[in-house]
Amino acid sequence: MSPHLPAPTTVDPGARVVALRTQYPEELLGVPGTGLRLTWRASAASAQLGYQLRWSGDVDGAAEPVASGDSIGVPAPGPALGSGATRRYSVRIATADGWSDWSEELLVEAAVDPAELEARPIGGTEPVEGPVMLLRTDVALPAEPVTARLRATFWGVGELRINGRRATDEHLAPGWTAYRHRIVLGTWDVTDLLHAGDNTLGALLGDGWYRGRLGWEDGTEQYGTKLAALVQLDVECADGSHVRVASSPEWTTSTGGIRSASLYDGVEIDLRAEPDGWDAPGFGAAGWAPAREIAIDTTVVEPRINGGVRTVGEWAATLEDRGDRTFIDAGQNIAGWLRLVVRGSAGDRVEVRHAEVLEPDGSIHTRSLRTARATDGYVLAHDGETTLEPTFTFHGFQYAEVTGAEVVSATAVAVSSADLPRSSFASADPRLERLHSNVAWSQRDNFVSLPTDCPQRDERLGWTGDAQAFAPTASTLFDVEAFWMSWLRDVELDQDADGAVAAVVPNILTDPEVPAEGEWVTMGRAGWADAATIVPWAVYESYGSTEVLERQLDSMRRWVDSLERRAGGRGLLPTEFQFGDWLDPDAPGDQPWAAKVSSDFVANAFFARSARLLADAERLVGDPERGERAARLAERVARDTWAEWGEAAVDTQTGAAIALEFEIAPAAERQRIADGLARNVRAEQGRIATGFLGTPLVLFALAHTGHVDEAYLMLLRQAPPSWLYQVEMGATTVWERWDALAPDGTIHSGEMATDDSSGMLSFNHYAYGAVIDWVYRHVAGIAPTVDRPGYRHIVVAPRPTVSIPWARASVESRLGEVAIDWRIAGDDLEIELQVPFGAEAELDLPVTDASTVTVDGAPSGGDLVGPGSHRIVVTAARIAQPAAAEALRG
Repeated sequence: MSPHLPAPTTVDPGARVVALRTQYPEELLGVPGTGLRLTWRASAASAQLGYQLRWSGDVDGAAEPVASGDSIGVPAPGPALGSGATRRYSVRIATADGWSDWSEELLVEAAVDPAELEARPIGGTEPVEGPVMLLRTDVALPAEPVTARLRATFWGVGELRINGRRATDEHLAPGWTAYRHRIVLGTWDVTDLLHAGDNTLGALLGDGWYRGRLGWEDGTEQYGTKLAALVQLDVECADGSHVRVASSPEWTTSTGGIRSASLYDGVEIDLRAEPDGWDAPGFGAAGWAPAREIAIDTTVVEPRINGGVRTVGEWAATLEDRGDRTFIDAGQNIAGWLRLVVRGSAGDRVEVRHAEVLEPDGSIHTRSLRTARATDGYVLAHDGETTLEPTFTFHGFQYAEVTGAEVVSATAVAVSSADLPRSSFASADPRLERLHSNVAWSQRDNFVSLPTDCPQRDERLGWTGDAQAFAPTASTLFDVEAFWMSWLRDVELDQDADGAVAAVVPNILTDPEVPAEGEWVTMGRAGWADAATIVPWAVYESYGSTEVLERQLDSMRRWVDSLERRAGGRGLLPTEFQFGDWLDPDAPGDQPWAAKVSSDFVANAFFARSARLLADAERLVGDPERGERAARLAERVARDTWAEWGEAAVDTQTGAAIALEFEIAPAAERQRIADGLARNVRAEQGRIATGFLGTPLVLFALAHTGHVDEAYLMLLRQAPPSWLYQVEMGATTVWERWDALAPDGTIHSGEMATDDSSGMLSFNHYAYGAVIDWVYRHVAGIAPTVDRPGYRHIVVAPRPTVSIPWARASVESRLGEVAIDWRIAGDDLEIELQVPFGAEAELDLPVTDASTVTVDGAPSGGDLVGPGSHRIVVTAARIAQPAAAEALRG
């Protein structure tokens, strides 16, 4: 027992522990048996001084009390969980007044070691882009099931069925990972779907990402030529018996009504060919063939650490009859599909075409889909009403056009892996609320298994540049810690032998062996490959556990090492193709890489940034000596980058923002650069002039150097290009191009000066939505810090403006809810603040020389406040005046 902790028998009746959890999504079964982390929330009258953990189940034990105030990402004591083992954990905390009661137990169930599965991968003989395969077997249970676990994965995409019902609530399982290196195994509780006697277990198996069409070059079979399902059902029955059913050639296979299912093109379903009851007992499987065992590498199978793609919303869409067709408006741009009820005759073909926006004449716009058909076709099996819904596809759309039958009703179904909102925001400006909603929807729509660029055209790839730009915002809007850790594992697996990081992950792109001058290269590109360092750091800061840094440290090292090798003797990266400040609004429309700021400056600035982040990670979880070497590297690259390109770069918004936020510019030059950036913004009346790499930084560069008026001038601008212009034009998500839609409704051509693309235009990209990170930190005024991440230390820094007299926001941190509600009352700023137990808040308030600050009615005694609810008043507060900034143009 630590001398700093109370005696074990001393009780603090006011202390309480709640919400004990692991690092994985709640209720996720079949997690890895090693590396478990525990996090809890608590409440007490005084601070946590220590904790104690105990466990029971496969093994019993209790750890010695630990003197620590931490409760985020604590490594679970005790031995690793065995294959399929279950264990219950509980925790109690110590305060100065004694110990709390033990928390409620947390049940953790480990995955079965994939090597121990009796299941064998099976499939059929259907060709690429052919019919979806059906696989089935009958299951006899001697007694009622007490516990049943279904474990499965697919080389392809699969849907599991038991007794005529879906066995899980997930879509497109197992999702898209770096299939050559890992395919994830899911585990589900299916006890309630089974009964004593005859049961049926079935699976649908389609191409998905594994074998279907991916990318704009129409490539198929990116990972293999044969689809396979690996399925095992384990049932404990009431009579004490154990029943195991494992996929094998004893299963049977056939095809049904789904004649094709493509992620890009949609489905073709002939309902007349659907074998009714194929997934239920009593079905006559005459004519079904034995399943084939597929020779495939099962050593890549591993337990998943993140949940799947789920339905995140359903609502009625509006219908409008237009002669021989029905026009449908979902009211929101989504990733998903339509569930239709139609009235027609047997043999009628119903066609559903999807689109994001409308042409000026009101017809659906499909040109920007490129070769993606985004069309679902159905042949009706009978007269009267039929419900239609696709399988193994999704569309990015708001509008649809239906022909071939009368549409009785339409339900929009939105799907995502971002299924748990973490935050809320509201303000006096409804346009800002709409922008926040648009960004959240773009995240939902582009977090379908992985962080994609867009959900609609023939692309939908995990572009790393978009991901790093958006990671701080994404980690605030939704609880996606496990999502990021899963994707980051693929980032590492897809690094090449030299350590270079791919531009898309999972990577399906191939670079030329000897690139011609100006030819695209996708490995190791600045601002994209730096996702290897930037995303882990953003996740660490937002959620507070060092796990993501420990997992990714080797990947971070390999990336920075590869940059050093490329820099060679000169010490700076060579001039070569870079994506640069992609989609700078002043770049030629068909050359989005041709930004105003030098791509050499950008590349080397990101080199310095990645080296700094590696240095910080090494000091935290790695080798301090390596950290110091990385820090020296970062300083040297920053110094040389400034000397070579800095003065020219800072004439641009992106160059100035990078120079300030990445600490490329010498300290003595910072104010001059910041003042120049502010003048630029005033001269441009707040016009945004940044692309994918500058946009996440520019408002921070202004606010951090005292130019809040100019930051608001830019944020609240309505004329194009701007964030609120998109809102004014009726957008419900974030656009790829600032000028995607002209004020008269004309749609950008999306032209690209390349041979491998017919255009590039999306109305659902999240990169520019990175601004919401600034909105939470400076409009609402709550943010985590890197010194005590995960909102252990909260910076409270609202920067009110006359344009927004009130705002409120909340974030569900791992410690509890962080919330702020402020309003302007005359010249005063009144703040209601909620700080969770285990956290403290640093007050960085907009004071003037005439201000006084009171906290809970008393003069402020310092910059820190502890847990609880607080009322803070700032008299004569500094209120931003964006109109005044505009008046200072020039």
